[in-house]
Amino acid sequence: MHLSSRVRGISLSMTLALDARAKALAQSGRDIVNMSVGEPDFDAPPVVQEAAAKAVRGGKVRYTPAAGTQSLRKLLAEHVSATRGVRYSPEEITVCHSCKHALSGTVLTLCEPGDEVLLLLPAWLSYMEIVRIAGGVPIEVPSRADCGPDFEAIERSIGARTRGLLLNSPNNPTGYVWSKAEVEELGRIAERHDLWIISDEIYRRLIYEGEPDTSPVSLSESLRARTAIVDGASKTYAMTGYRIGFVAARKEVAGGVERLHSHLTGCPNAISQDAYEAGLREEPPEIAKMAAEFARRRKFLLSELDSMGLRTPWPRGAFYAFPDVSPWLDARGSAGFCEDLLEKEGVALVPGSAFGVDTHVRLSYALSMEKIAEATKRLRAFLAKHPAAKVAAR
Repeated sequence: MHLSSRVRGISLSMTLALDARAKALAQSGRDIVNMSVGEPDFDAPPVVQEAAAKAVRGGKVRYTPAAGTQSLRKLLAEHVSATRGVRYSPEEITVCHSCKHALSGTVLTLCEPGDEVLLLLPAWLSYMEIVRIAGGVPIEVPSRADCGPDFEAIERSIGARTRGLLLNSPNNPTGYVWSKAEVEELGRIAERHDLWIISDEIYRRLIYEGEPDTSPVSLSESLRARTAIVDGASKTYAMTGYRIGFVAARKEVAGGVERLHSHLTGCPNAISQDAYEAGLREEPPEIAKMAAEFARRRKFLLSELDSMGLRTPWPRGAFYAFPDVSPWLDARGSAGFCEDLLEKEGVALVPGSAFGVDTHVRLSYALSMEKIAEATKRLRAFLAKHPAAKVAAR
């Protein structure tokens, strides 16, 4: 049977593939510490769990409108309005099966075949494939050494077919949080070149120091009009398996995503909508506790990486560290480094090549302190034994 070129050209998500490999090794009896997936190790808040169970027991498992229930859209509009400082109406909200689903629907809504879309490196690995699925052309834009935005590189990358860009702050994989001044500069570039912006704000609640995250929509009415926010419950509420998110954008954009998803998926998960709604009505105290624990783990992990001589761009947010391992790489690059580390020491990381930066690797600290301590112990031993370390030492 012939497969379409669209599918033949898609690579499997490397983080999910590595997670599957790590789990397969663990099931075979290997002692594996899995730092490859950005999934909080906490349970969803009790109020969320109770709402989901109540929905099941009450028979609330029927189709909902394609854009989500009116009550959830209203709550999300109020939530976005309050947290971004700009008013949104329920008609500007489309509920989706996760932030990734919102992202893909928004790219398909905005991107014509042949359109160029800027990806600001390091960039989450699914961005490139989603743009390609939409028929767009992903344009990789390198960052500064600290993984912050290089505005000269952004300007150089804009051509006659450039139509938009993807912004992710706090960033996956680096944890870099754009400053307000940096978002303002990006906004000026977008306005000067008439570009749309998709602002992936899934990690916005996980910032541990310095100024808070700035959404482009909060800066001006012009930027609000050209920006689509994608967000969801996975990271803040530890609701990864619930698969629920949303897009907030102008009515015609949100409506485009609604029409698209009405044919591709029908409607969002009814149970997860009720669960998300419960979490939005009154913020669960567990959210602040989870963030505090991530902050504690972050401090420990960064100290450990520094003591190993691993230069790490400073992560103010999310739950990732992205150290430079270039002195320890061989011809296989970061993928070979991660493969060896998994097979020899039982630690699963994600190679930086998945994010467009082959000199680094991503560690997730969304796992217990005990597991992080064990992983860093094994990583330290691996670096000491790795042949490339001897070369670097000379």
